[in-house]
Amino acid sequence: MGLWTKQQLREFIKENKLVTAQDAQNALKNLFAETIQEMLEAEMDTHLGYQKHEVENKTTTNSRNGKSKKRVTSEYGEQEIIVPRDRQGEFEPLVVKKHQSNVTGIEDQIIALYAKGVSTRDIQDHLESMYGIEVSPTLISNVTNKIIPLIKEWQNRPLQGVYAVVFLDAIHFKVKQDGAIVNKAAYKVIGIDLDGSKDVLGMWIGENESAKFWLSVLNDLKNRGVQDIL
Repeated sequence: MGLWTKQQLREFIKENKLVTAQDAQNALKNLFAETIQEMLEAEMDTHLGYQKHEVENKTTTNSRNGKSKKRVTSEYGEQEIIVPRDRQGEFEPLVVKKHQSNVTGIEDQIIALYAKGVSTRDIQDHLESMYGIEVSPTLISNVTNKIIPLIKEWQNRPLQGVYAVVFLDAIHFKVKQDGAIVNKAAYKVIGIDLDGSKDVLGMWIGENESAKFWLSVLNDLKNRGVQDIL
């Protein structure tokens, strides 16, 4: 199962009345688990050399052989993930290794992938940091090819026309980029709609916090359907 569609996400927020920080944490927990699933599938594609159902590209006698359930602990609590298996038992996943049950720290790397403005090189750095090893360009390509369309869909999803309250804030942090430590600003916008449901409207990455960048953030919200904030 991939990440929720836009409609499924909106229905989930509305049905579960996400109005507290814990509600948001639980939503991120699901986002984290489903992204992990996509990355494990990308690893299996890389291991076998062909994507699921594309047997015409198969050049190995090995093949997929079902899946197994696994419980892991992260900063969002304990959750269950599904790990794909291969028939010859040679698949060694990297994102969640065999016998690994604690994945604390990976969450921040995955959530970072959802920040608007992250370049392919930045994503590669995140993935290498997450895995703790130097991964092959093919694996990075397979992972990003699966994840980036989901990120773009989330970033560009339509928003509601009116929000009761909108919180805007930026967090400043240092990151390694092209071998140097640089300052970045992560912009986040959280809205509460007229039903009292809370939603992360977007995340953006900038070189620093500025009025000009905030204007671009507000224009993005307007272009995605926001007409008024009470």
